[in-house]
Amino acid sequence: MKLNSLTLGGLFLAVCLVCRAEDSAFRPIFNGKDLTGWYGLNPHSVVKLKDEKKAEALKKMRDEFAANWKVENGELVNDGHGPYATTEEEFGDIEFLIEYKTVAGADSGIYLRGAPQVQIWDKSQVFDPAKPTRRPHLGSGGLFNNTPDTPGRDPLVVADKPMGEWNSFRIRQIGARTWVWLNDKLVVDGNVMENYYDKTQPLPAKGPIMLQTHGGEIRWRNLQVREIGAEEGKKILAEADAKK
Repeated sequence: MKLNSLTLGGLFLAVCLVCRAEDSAFRPIFNGKDLTGWYGLNPHSVVKLKDEKKAEALKKMRDEFAANWKVENGELVNDGHGPYATTEEEFGDIEFLIEYKTVAGADSGIYLRGAPQVQIWDKSQVFDPAKPTRRPHLGSGGLFNNTPDTPGRDPLVVADKPMGEWNSFRIRQIGARTWVWLNDKLVVDGNVMENYYDKTQPLPAKGPIMLQTHGGEIRWRNLQVREIGAEEGKKILAEADAKK
């Protein structure tokens, strides 16, 4: 079939309308002005605490949050220390957009449903045979806390931009399965994210998004979420399984 200019124009308009409909479904979870909607938490520091000691530790991290996190030029900035930035809101099946810029030697990550993690590395770091599970030279975006050498644990390709430039993640979480695109390149393809706290159990059905702090300044911007409904989730999983 020969396509004339009117037909091509109609196709272009249809594609644009679909893109706009999807884009409009995203909503910001960081207002670019202050820390509203976020609090401080390092889940690893309280996992063994109980009752009053746990409550005291949780309160202390909330109180200390603003000492290590600030908003600057519309960016959420951490100095490399303190509790992780944690959303007050909890999320289930979602698509998540976020951009980050960090410094040399970086080691950070994004927790989904409160569980670690989509990893962020400095890809120029040299592999250390003494620490074989740490593979920064393979790039960011892998599910670092999964069992070593399982699918998704390391990224499919190195997609990081040079240190000091902004990187963009698109993360899709449906059930326990995770997709990650780093700078528009697929690095995790629908692999299961293991429950770090109890690998015999799947991820929780819902939980907060957490931005990890780990020794070096990191900046985040353009944080947006789109909820994925049950029917869409089933369709995506079915299409993914059909490709295997």
